[in-house]
Order: sequence, then structure tokens, then C-alpha cells
Amino acid sequence: MSLQVMENQIAPNTNTEVAELELEAVIGFNGHVPAGLKCHPDQEHLIYPLGCTVLIQAINTKEQYFLQGHGNNVSCVAISQSGVYIASGQVTFMGFKADIILWDYKKRELIARLSLHKGKIEDLAFSPNDLYLVSLGGPDDGSVVVWSIAKRDAICGSPAAGLNVGNATTVIFSSCHDEMFVTAGNGTIRVWELDLPNRKIWPTECQTGQMKRIVMSITMANDDSFFYLGTTTGDILKMNPRTKLLADAGPVKDKFSLGVSAIKCLKMGGLLVGSGAGLLAFCKSPSYKPINGTDELFATCAKKDIRVWHTLSNRELLRITVPNMTCYSIDFMRDGKSIISAWDDGRIRAFAPETGRLMYVINNAHRIGVTAIATTSDCKRVISGGGEGEVRVWQIGCQTQKLEEALKEHQSSVSCIRVKKNNEECVTASTDGTCIIWDLVHLRRNQMILANTLFQCVCYHPEEFQIITSGTDRKIAYWEVFDGSVIRELEGSLSGSINGMDITLEGVHFVTGGHDHMVKVWDYNEGEVTHVGVGHSGNIKRIRISPGNQYIISVSADGAILRWKYPFAS
Repeated sequence: MSLQVMENQIAPNTNTEVAELELEAVIGFNGHVPAGLKCHPDQEHLIYPLGCTVLIQAINTKEQYFLQGHGNNVSCVAISQSGVYIASGQVTFMGFKADIILWDYKKRELIARLSLHKGKIEDLAFSPNDLYLVSLGGPDDGSVVVWSIAKRDAICGSPAAGLNVGNATTVIFSSCHDEMFVTAGNGTIRVWELDLPNRKIWPTECQTGQMKRIVMSITMANDDSFFYLGTTTGDILKMNPRTKLLADAGPVKDKFSLGVSAIKCLKMGGLLVGSGAGLLAFCKSPSYKPINGTDELFATCAKKDIRVWHTLSNRELLRITVPNMTCYSIDFMRDGKSIISAWDDGRIRAFAPETGRLMYVINNAHRIGVTAIATTSDCKRVISGGGEGEVRVWQIGCQTQKLEEALKEHQSSVSCIRVKKNNEECVTASTDGTCIIWDLVHLRRNQMILANTLFQCVCYHPEEFQIITSGTDRKIAYWEVFDGSVIRELEGSLSGSINGMDITLEGVHFVTGGHDHMVKVWDYNEGEVTHVGVGHSGNIKRIRISPGNQYIISVSADGAILRWKYPFAS
């Protein structure tokens, strides 16, 4: 009797309709959906899936809207170029049909449910004028289907990949034409043409030669000139959609760790790349090496001032002044959160680049002034050089700055410091006629270079197997990093010292400036001057090439700052 009573208490009343709970808010983001985080074209809302729900979240107010209609986890999301439509696909059980739902963005409601694929919807893409939606089925389905948005019905379909290759996993429409789209995946890259009168889609396999890749991500240029593919091996393929041929691929070395999981073609030119290791980088064809920093701002120092400038308007944005002191050298921390500066009173000072607020001071960093400074790309170390010739390595924490090691080899002031990309090595140039390559892991000398000159500047070649130096002997010397042997010497100037030098990210060209008041652009391999800039009336002290190779900035002893157009197309 008591058991029966308990059963009656537990069993739901099947005659009564159960009301549905209203979802009010969601906290969380599941990053497992490839390209699952989207920004709506209105630039005010983020759209992303979480479980069976598609969320629309206002960026400023954090207000949320929910698109609910899927019976299982959402596997992909797409937004039309106009922003009118959202499409989402889901996973389901093997053999069952997986739904695609077409949503009205403004009304936040379901327009149509499209069901043809089985198992999983791998990816979705809208045509540029909102005429068509293309969908890619998962491994159990393997088909690509083009849908009419107006009729809410399938136009045609086809197997997504050939017989001897793996599955297609990503799809993108042309930026300009409604009748062309691209699919890619494991060993397959196909450009498709829609033949609407015959209700057919015709694929053409792209040729990559001996290069076999598994594609993770894809993006199309705004003018359809090229499309770019991110791969599991960490390189980027650039394909021509007209010829269906590989234009270039890179980076050749230092590929993106754990693959290129996200890629986006930018209107300003270049690519924004996201790697499986969590790196977000800006890069350009053909090298595809990450370009750190921005060419919109630069900083200069002279006497008691550090000044931050807006490049295009030539406007001073910030002035930092330390009275009665002289600033010898500055460097931006790679994260952009601080300017590290070297001063004649033996102190290293760090300032906030937006406000000029003093963040910290390292007192007694060097005995006879701090003459050179450099930072590591992980923002954890500062390397400083002093007037007495010491090189010091500082560990930079959130609240602390600790001396890690003092390296005593140079006999005179350190004039220039450059750090290797992996932060495991640096090179210092000194007016004692030596350049020393230091091991920053074991904190000891690796190699010493000797010359009959007062070294003023040094640069690593981007491949980092060579360095180039210059100084008061007016010669530009190429040196082997491994054994310190000289490879070649160039006559850098007819009169006076060469004081400043910088090299492009690709290592194809470098620039120099010095006592002859001329800015010179050199071809690295040929060792010849390609361009000369005449404009300074004082001795050029330092020179830099902007990230992305847009500008050359040179500064001279008379206080002039000159901005030159970089002469080669980046």
C-alpha cells in the first residue's frame, strides 16, 4: 500500500501539459565549434552557439537573445553579409537527419527548417547577395547542398569530395558572385560553379602539386582575387580561384603551432590568423610571418623627453618628461602596455604609453648610465646595457623587477641590443669594437665578434643565422652567428659613422643612416643600395622600418623626425 502511494507520488500526471521554463541568461562559451564566434555586420552583437541554443549578445549592454529550435548540439553558425539571416546546423544520431535552421535576425525567429543531411552539418555559408545557402554534411553524409533562401528549398547537391581523398570540412562563398563557392578539407580543395538552369553544381579540383594538406579554416579576399586556407601543419595556402592553382604558401619556417584554426582576410590588407596554440597574429603574403606591433604609432626620445607620435597625422599624442635627465634608448614591451626607457642617471623607467604614468623604476641599473635597452617578446625580461660595458638581464614580474644576471665582457659602453625571436639569445654591440652573442638561457657568452671600429648598431637577419653590424669605420659587415666569422663587408658610407640600422621582417632589404645625413635602402643579398633619401641636415642617430613595411622613420641629432615611404610593395 505504501509502495503504491509512493509510485503515485513520483509518477507524473500524463494528462497535464508540462509548461516550459523560460531561459533568462547564459554564462559560458564553448570554443569547440570551429569558427563558432561571429560578429554581426551591425558591429554591435556577437553570435555564438552553446549546446542546442544560438545566442545573440549585445557587445556593450551584454543583453542576450536566444534562438531555440535545435534538438541537439549546434555544430556550425553562419551570418549573411547583409545581416538579415542567420543559419545554424546541428549534430544528431547516426542515420538520422540533421537540421539546418534559417533564422530572421531582426525578429529573432525561425524562418525555415531544412533537412537533407544525415548525422551532422559540418559548415554553412551564405552567398554575397543572400540568394543561396550552401551546406556541408559531416563524415557520415559527405554531400554539399545548395539551398534557395527565397524558396526555402534545396536546388541541388553533390558529393563534397572525390573518391581518393578525405572529407571536406569547411565551405566559403565567393565575396562577389552568388554562383561560386569553395570547399576544402582532408586533401581536397574544390571550387564549385552553380549552374542554376540545369540545377547542377560543377566542381574543379585545385592543384597544389606535391603539397598535401588538411585544411582547418578558409577565407576569401574581398575582390575574389585569392582565397587562403589554414592547415593542420601550421602553414597557409594562397589559391587563385580562377586558375585553381597554388599562388604561394608559408611560413616556410616557424609554422603556426597546432595548426591555423582560424583565418580572416582584412579589408586593410593582410590576414588575421589564429593558431591552435592560442596565438593571434597579423601576417601578409608571401612570408606569412607574424607582424608584431602597429605602424600607427611610434615613439622617440631626446634629452629629457619621450614622445609618442601618431604616424599618419605626424601629431604628438603624449610627452613624458623627466627633468634634468637624458634618455638614451627606448623600447615598447611587445604587449603594448609599457614603454621601457634607459636614462643617464643609471635608472630604467617604465611608463604607460597611453597616460605617461610612471609604472616602475629600476634604481642603480648601471653605474655610468643606461645606454641601451631591449625587451623580450614574452614581456618577461628586459636586457640593458650600461656606459661601463655591463649587460644586465632583468626579470619583470607584475609587481617586481629582479636582476637575473650581470654579464661583464664589454670594456666600453653598450650601443645597441637586439633579441632573438625565441628569446633564448641576444646580441649586444659596443664602442669597444666587440659584438657579443649571449645565451639568455644559461646566461653566458656564446660568441664574440671583433673589429677595428666603434660598433653603433647591430641587427639579426630574420632567419637568425647571420647578423649585420656597422659603426664608425663606415663598413656594413655580415657575420655568421654560429662561429662569429665575417661573411662579407660593404662600403656603407663615404663620410662618417653609420649609427642606425634596421631590417625588414622578410630579410630582403635593410636600411641605414649616419653622419652622411642620408637614408639608404639596401638589397640584403646583392649588397647594393636601391634607394637613397636626402632630407636630414643633422647626423642620423637611429632608423626603423614600421611593422608591415609601410614606412621608414629616421631621427637626427638636430631633433628632426622624418617619415619616408617604404619603396617596395609589402
